[in-house]
Amino acid sequence: MSDEKTFSHINASGQATMVDVGAKAVTAREAVACGRISMQAETIALLHRNALPKGNALEISRYAGIMAAKRTGELIPLCHPLGLDFVDVQITVASAHLEIEATARCHGKTGVEMEALTAVSVAALTLYDMCKAVDKTMVIGEIRLMKKTGGKSGEFVFVE
Repeated sequence: MSDEKTFSHINASGQATMVDVGAKAVTAREAVACGRISMQAETIALLHRNALPKGNALEISRYAGIMAAKRTGELIPLCHPLGLDFVDVQITVASAHLEIEATARCHGKTGVEMEALTAVSVAALTLYDMCKAVDKTMVIGEIRLMKKTGGKSGEFVFVE
């Protein structure tokens, strides 16, 4: 037995390669990711009143997350482009932060975790962009996969 590691995205010559999913079965797949952006209470109050200088940050950020999920295969090297059946991004306002949750679904040969994670990331970055004129202390963080279903590896649920 060899101690050499094999990597799914590196071929025998050491070159980066996309995983061949041609022989995999098409299954229903879903992924849910979440993240958080912390900000000052004054910024959250402006969000509530839809009074930010750049406009409706919550809706624009939701839309940006959805659009980003659809383009994940163009953004992440070696990530397969997927025909998504559904993407949703929800942003919940709390007292000192916003919670972002994205759900992605498809019927395909590979999972949609990267699409859900990309949606959360871009929604958070868009919130930052929309709010930076009034708050430069924002912190984006805690982006993680919460759940995934479908495929050979089955179900995963994040346990805190």
